[in-house]
Amino acid sequence: MTDDIKSRIDALRKELNEHNYKYYVLNSPVISDKEFDDMLRGLQDLESAHPEFFDPYSPTQRVGSDINRAFTQVVHERPMMSLSNTYSVPEVEDFLHRAKSGLNGEDCQIVGEMKFDGTSISITYEHGRLVRAVTRGDGQRGDDVTANIITIKSIPLELTHGDFPDKFEVRGEILLPWESFERLNKEREYNEEQLFANPRNAAAGTLKLQNSAEVARRGLDAYFYYLLGDNLPADNHFDNMNIARSWGFKVSDTMTILPSIDAVSDFIEKWDTERKHLPVATDGLVFKINSLRQQRNLGFTAKFPRWAIAYKFQAERECTKLKYVSFEVGRTGVITPVANLEPVLLSGTIVKRASLHNADIISGLDIHNGDMVYVEKGGEIIPKIVGVELKSRIKDSKPIEFVTKCPICGTDLVRNEGEAAWVCPNSYHCRPQITGKIEHFVGRHAMNIDGIGEELAEQLYDSGLVENIADIYSLTEAKLLTLDRFKEKSARRILKGIEDSLSVPFERVVFALSIPNVGETVAKKIAHAVHDMDSLKNVSIATLSSYPEIGPIIADSIVAFFHNPYNLMIVERLRNAGLQMSVSDNDVKSESTKLQGKSIVISGVFAKHSRDEYKDLIEKNGGKNVGSVSSKTDFILAGDNMGPAKLEKAQMLGVKIVNEDEFLAMIE
Repeated sequence: MTDDIKSRIDALRKELNEHNYKYYVLNSPVISDKEFDDMLRGLQDLESAHPEFFDPYSPTQRVGSDINRAFTQVVHERPMMSLSNTYSVPEVEDFLHRAKSGLNGEDCQIVGEMKFDGTSISITYEHGRLVRAVTRGDGQRGDDVTANIITIKSIPLELTHGDFPDKFEVRGEILLPWESFERLNKEREYNEEQLFANPRNAAAGTLKLQNSAEVARRGLDAYFYYLLGDNLPADNHFDNMNIARSWGFKVSDTMTILPSIDAVSDFIEKWDTERKHLPVATDGLVFKINSLRQQRNLGFTAKFPRWAIAYKFQAERECTKLKYVSFEVGRTGVITPVANLEPVLLSGTIVKRASLHNADIISGLDIHNGDMVYVEKGGEIIPKIVGVELKSRIKDSKPIEFVTKCPICGTDLVRNEGEAAWVCPNSYHCRPQITGKIEHFVGRHAMNIDGIGEELAEQLYDSGLVENIADIYSLTEAKLLTLDRFKEKSARRILKGIEDSLSVPFERVVFALSIPNVGETVAKKIAHAVHDMDSLKNVSIATLSSYPEIGPIIADSIVAFFHNPYNLMIVERLRNAGLQMSVSDNDVKSESTKLQGKSIVISGVFAKHSRDEYKDLIEKNGGKNVGSVSSKTDFILAGDNMGPAKLEKAQMLGVKIVNEDEFLAMIE
């Protein structure tokens, strides 16, 4: 009986791994998502009933874990070197001449491939099974991120295709596809978090998260570009990578053998345009000597291999026509002008809209109706207009004028002294402000009520079921089922989220209220400064301004918010619904002023707590987390492998360095 169960589990794992490969690597699924989910659920049930057959690399473990773990450092068996850069065809030709000279005039074959813009990874397989994944680090050693890597569904955990060596290493690039990047930044913008500058930064940051469940949620991908080992199947790079593809690795179809410098030039010209259609970010091409024997003969400089070089593309900028400017209303009433454009391909995505930010930007750019405008992605985050092609301006076209009334409710706009934004003051009767507040309230970093997004928030408001955030706690299954196309399962999911939100800590309740100028970090500081809602309702501007990082604008916003009878009514309804209206006793006991006024930088890998936990301890003891070392830094909390740049700057400025034990003793 036991053998039968083990055989069923093994068969399901093998079949699910095969379907993962077909879906995430070949992009050719052969079963529906529901069939896959049903099969996965069946495996989960078997594994739960028979924990003796647990396997950390089972397909069921792809979702990751919420256990925090510091990364350990691993020495690379073979150094991971970077590539020297070129920016023109003649520079690539010079590289080929140097290579040929280093080979005493011997002819050499060139392979061209994409240079994906992500974070490098080295993965070791033994007997066909993934055993370790390590970041580039400093080239000599990197972080063991195996727990995060196994959540990436395009990376095989066990090889079932082909005749592979007992041990080998495969190197590649961990990427955040454009689609996942845009989704993640929309979430961060909505939660008032700093946006990722580009997919590369997002991928690198994601790979270093201590919570592998969050890594799994973000949707990383991987492409592989080099195979290393003692018994490789072929004597050249091109064949090895094609064989690796047959084993189950995702290898780019762009990899091509280039017989001449003219072919290299054509390859560059082609992919300078075609790369814009790829689902992931690229920043150039890589050219490699194909023969492994020739690679060994050419060897390395102190920093780079002599047998490979990178060609970097120029930054992208496109010119397109401005169709019209729309004015959009946010949940805080801020009016944002948006340029609606003729569609243009930029950094991997079709751009149809670009923010113009505010009236001053429009005036500074001197944009007219129908202008041809230059659009870029600032750091590849959000498209922005950077200029106007004046030679193409239509005769007698008129400048864009900023609206004076709210485009939704018609209320006269106001502009506070010293601020750039125009605002609709009709906070409680302007539809996008109300639906925006509802969507914000249920967000993951606020009350975390699963199942309510932008579309449903608008549907709840339009139906009259939810006219303000407090109405959420009056929802019932019967009410939800009156909505179009709404099913019992969805209703119960939302009601479960509403019930769970009653235990959300006070600091997130403060954030969820949509107090103007109060983001997640400020809400946390205020909550731990005043401890309860009644104190927050009655706090003075002077007292608020005395708290670290709470300036007069934030203080004015908070006091004005709690002087409004409508807001007070909402807060009381939320109190009666059972929301947390004070900081927990345990949190209060753990607070102190031992680090009051101190600016602290965290760097390195820690053994006793995660970086996030140390950041929380710093804030709870009155300190301020800062990202870079300066003369104003009081000390650096340093773990193992502190960043060399931070160490050098600390030594230059005489900034004190404190280890884990010293820090914990400092706050007792």
